[in-house]
Amino acid sequence: MKKWILIAAMALLATAASAQVTALPKPNMKHKTLKVMQALAERKSIREYSPKMLSQQDLSDLLWAAGGVSRPDGRLTAPTAQNKQEIRLFVFTAEGVSEYLPKTNQLKHCVSGDYRKMVAANQDFAAAAPLSLVIVADVGLFGDNARAAMLGAFDAGIVSENINIYCAAAGLATVTRATMDAAGIQKLLGLGEAQLPLLNNPVGYLVK
Repeated sequence: MKKWILIAAMALLATAASAQVTALPKPNMKHKTLKVMQALAERKSIREYSPKMLSQQDLSDLLWAAGGVSRPDGRLTAPTAQNKQEIRLFVFTAEGVSEYLPKTNQLKHCVSGDYRKMVAANQDFAAAAPLSLVIVADVGLFGDNARAAMLGAFDAGIVSENINIYCAAAGLATVTRATMDAAGIQKLLGLGEAQLPLLNNPVGYLVK
């Protein structure tokens, strides 16, 4: 009897663990978007968003553009200092918060609930976006030195610009922001002192 109870418990744990990770569609490499020069010309800060949630395909393409795996050796679309790959991307929606796992192109559930206002802080327009991408730099990977935070900030900026250019190319609305409740987000996600929320990008479809 005890054996069957143990097996059932293990099965339930395995089911719960697997439910915490959601596979995204493969990035659509044939997605028709503006060319690079056109996207650069179109890039602008947009602070008004359709409330409609991005499709899973659009979300997958966005996250891959931000910092997905682009080569067989595991390197990413966004370069990082010393290839430390210290940037972590968190997706805040009305349903909860998930972390993007670039190596498997999956979303790992972190917290249930709507915490978009924590990202928006005192700028209400950001809370109206269907999702916000929070860019966290694990600067501890650079060691304990004065340059660590600076390198993390550089890399966060690169990821944010990837988001900006992709959104311009794909007809999505976004803006780069540094305003947010960084300490609250650290606590919410169980981040350490060296894991710094540096930038965020609210993202949504354009308002027509």
